[in-house]
Amino acid sequence: MIVLQPDGWTQPKGYSNGVMAEGRMVFIGGQIGWNATQEFETDEFAGQVKQTLRNIVDVLAVAGGKPEHITRMTWYVVDKAEYLACQKEIGAAYREVIGNHFPAMALVQVVALIEDRARVEIEATAVLSVE
Repeated sequence: MIVLQPDGWTQPKGYSNGVMAEGRMVFIGGQIGWNATQEFETDEFAGQVKQTLRNIVDVLAVAGGKPEHITRMTWYVVDKAEYLACQKEIGAAYREVIGNHFPAMALVQVVALIEDRARVEIEATAVLSVE
């Protein structure tokens, strides 16, 4: 994966403006902060983010992928203020699960998610190398 950073642009924190990759594409549907048996272990925002990221990594592993293959993420949150208040904890959870890999990302506040207890939903796209 090659990070696309235009000359003169300020380096973004926690994401890339763009990436370029070649290979097999993997599309991961919206994941939320429940476990493998569809049970929420926490209602705490950063805890749900961590579980959501684990779920993405687990789905990606089925295709033979790793976190560094993720090229794009779209985050949907029900409360922008809650997200902003938890940025330190979210960053720690992100680095623990994904590492220091920052794909292109967008974050959108939504009115609600289908599962009432869900605080965040994340979609991801990955590109696996062709070997």
